[in-house]
Amino acid sequence: MKGLGSALRVGLTFDDVLLVPKSSSVRSRKDVDTRSLFSRRIPLNVPIVSANMDTVTESAMAIALARLGGIGVVHRFLPVGDQAAEVSKVKRSEGLVIEDPFTLGPDGTVQEAQDAIESRGIGGIVIVTPGRKLLGLVTARDLVFERNGRRRLREVMTPAARLVTARPGVAMAQAEETLRSHKVEKLPLVDAKGRLAGLVTAKDIVRRKQFPFATKDGKGRLRVAAAVGVKGDYLQRAGSLLDAGADALVVDVAHGHSSLVQEAIRRITKDYGDVEVVAGNVATEKGARDLVRAGAAAVKVGVGSGSICVTRVVTGFGVPQLTAIADSFAGTDGSGVPVIGDGGVRNPGDVTKALAAGASTVMIGSLFAGTEESPGPTILREGARYKLTRGMASLGASIDRRMREGTDRRDPQLVEEVVEESVPEGVEGLIPYRGTVEEVLRQLVGGLRSGMSYCGAGTLQELRSRAEFIRITSAGYKESLPHDIQKVA
Repeated sequence: MKGLGSALRVGLTFDDVLLVPKSSSVRSRKDVDTRSLFSRRIPLNVPIVSANMDTVTESAMAIALARLGGIGVVHRFLPVGDQAAEVSKVKRSEGLVIEDPFTLGPDGTVQEAQDAIESRGIGGIVIVTPGRKLLGLVTARDLVFERNGRRRLREVMTPAARLVTARPGVAMAQAEETLRSHKVEKLPLVDAKGRLAGLVTAKDIVRRKQFPFATKDGKGRLRVAAAVGVKGDYLQRAGSLLDAGADALVVDVAHGHSSLVQEAIRRITKDYGDVEVVAGNVATEKGARDLVRAGAAAVKVGVGSGSICVTRVVTGFGVPQLTAIADSFAGTDGSGVPVIGDGGVRNPGDVTKALAAGASTVMIGSLFAGTEESPGPTILREGARYKLTRGMASLGASIDRRMREGTDRRDPQLVEEVVEESVPEGVEGLIPYRGTVEEVLRQLVGGLRSGMSYCGAGTLQELRSRAEFIRITSAGYKESLPHDIQKVA
């Protein structure tokens, strides 16, 4: 038995410490550089990641966060095809050139086009032959007043002869000028044989200017990660997600320091080659080191630190989050593998502390669960607005998983069996509605920028090297909060 002697370690979390102010030459918090790495080869302009929870990240969240400079991890608690579709929505949402735009044939119906536009979140559909020869274009505007869903698209499309087109490889400046001068919103790219080779849209050009710090790949598409497990069809799921365009896979289980996780990393990289595989969750130096040795491109840290996680209470295991981050950072051993601090963040200052302790990015769950972009409806209760959040090891999540896996979803004993077999390590609850992701992110990143200026750090690397933590008492924590006043807002 270890650790019950006089040298018993003390584990610290965010509220146990403060950062000591340092001499600073930073003139404005706008001058600091918040760029970091999500994984070895995926840079971010802001070090914020949305959690792979079913009440946090699907395509809407991932799109919003990537446009703002972070990245989202689409959760794995969906059928494989549905999860891949969420990834595809992110990758198709914008790009320098849409290389494979959605198409239909001329005998497709108005109803098919309307359904595709709504489900895929696109503004129009290119009409082509089976050999991809361009025949025409149908936009959402063309269909607004169409009442006959069985009408053929050849009857409502703008024919190719009337379309403004360009050749593949057109310079973006020239494409933009063509769209502007002809006052059109879509520019099909057509090769010498009249075949569709891509699409440039005015919407994408506007968004590039509107979100100049967006997280994008080499083709101008938003980046997105997606989660997989370590059992069952996880290899097939990984392949489907990569085919859909996922930039990274997150092998995510509650206890990531296991042979199953290490084997999953090795098998994914063996089967799919040079792919960014993030793995976790761990909470120790050795846990991080073992995942790095297995080939992880980033290590996710946090056991029992989430607001809806009760792992520590149920199992007795865990490490306070700040200590877990610092220990895991030591375990990466100068490898260049980033650490993702997952859980425990309640205030902007917690982000600064996590990054100062060794994290390269911070994963946010509950704070984002209350935003407009999180999955699920907004709930009204006694005049206030809420959204649902739950731990992925909660009873409700376990029941949902079993129902998806069950051969007969109508089995009346299914829920009863799950209740009897499960030992939930998460809870469910309502969280106050917080507006948009942009509003929440502005507070988090604004606090980080101010924190860097207090440390005299122009970059996150300087923050980590200059940071000095001081442990505080409960009285010191109380002093940190508003006190001795009657709050009015």
